[in-house]
Amino acid sequence: MSILFCRPEPVKHPFYVEPLGIHIWSSQELCYIIYHNPLLVLEDFADEHLIAFIREELDMEYLAVRLEKLVKSGEGADQLLFAILAECSYYPAAEQNQFRQEVAALKKLSPSEYAKKKGDYMFGLKQYGKAVSIYTKLLEAPRDPAGAPGFTGKIWCNLGCAYSRMFQFEKAYSAFDRAYLELKEPEILKKIYFLTCFSSLELKELYKSQMTPEMKKTWDQELSEAREQARASESVLKLEALFEKDPIKRMAGASKLVKQWKQEYRGMI
Repeated sequence: MSILFCRPEPVKHPFYVEPLGIHIWSSQELCYIIYHNPLLVLEDFADEHLIAFIREELDMEYLAVRLEKLVKSGEGADQLLFAILAECSYYPAAEQNQFRQEVAALKKLSPSEYAKKKGDYMFGLKQYGKAVSIYTKLLEAPRDPAGAPGFTGKIWCNLGCAYSRMFQFEKAYSAFDRAYLELKEPEILKKIYFLTCFSSLELKELYKSQMTPEMKKTWDQELSEAREQARASESVLKLEALFEKDPIKRMAGASKLVKQWKQEYRGMI
C-alpha cells in the first residue's frame, strides 16, 4: 500500500468542467480529470483559463509559468497535460507513463477515427448535442478511403442514437435508415422498431417485410422490461417520495428535482 500526501489548497473559485458538470477544487482533482478523460482534455482543455486557475487558486506559479512557456514555444496540448501530471505528483511515474501511452495511441488514429471516438465519448457523458455536432461534421467530411468497412454506417447509427436521446425522432429515424442501408444489421432494425413504438412514426414497408413475428415478440418483451425498469428508476422513486411529504416540503423538493432535470437536459443539448 502507498500513501499520497495532498497539498493544502484553499481554493475560493473552483474551475468548472462543463462537459462533466463538476467543479475542480484541488490539483489532485485536476490530475484525476486529466488522467481519466484524455479525450476531453487533449484539445483545448489546458487553456489560459486553466493556467490562471493553477496560478491564482492552486498557488502553483512555477507550473503556470512552465505551461505558458510551453504554449509560446508551440508545444502540443499533450505536453501541457504531461507537465501538469508531473508537477502535481498525484500519480506515480508508472501511471503517468501509462497515460502517455494512451495519448500516443489516440494520436495515431486517423482524424475520422479520432473524431468518432470523441463523439462516442461525448455521447457517454450524455452530451448528446455535442455528439451530434461531431458525428454530423464527420459525415460531411470527405470519406477516408482507408477507413474500415461500415465505418460510415456506424456513425449514422450513433447519430440516430444521439437524436433519439434528444427526442428528435424524425432525425433519428432518418439516421437509422441510412445506417441500416449500409450495415443491414438486425440491431439497427430493432432500434427502428423501438423508435416507432415511442413516436408517431410508421415503419416503412421495407422494414415490415424484414421483421418476423419472432423478432417482434422478442423486442416487445425487451420493451416491456425496459418500461418496468423505467418505472423503478431513481428519478421516478424520488418523484413518488415527494408526494408522501407535507405540501411545503413537497413543493421545495419538486422545485429542486425540476431544476436538476433542467440542468441535465441543458447538458444533453
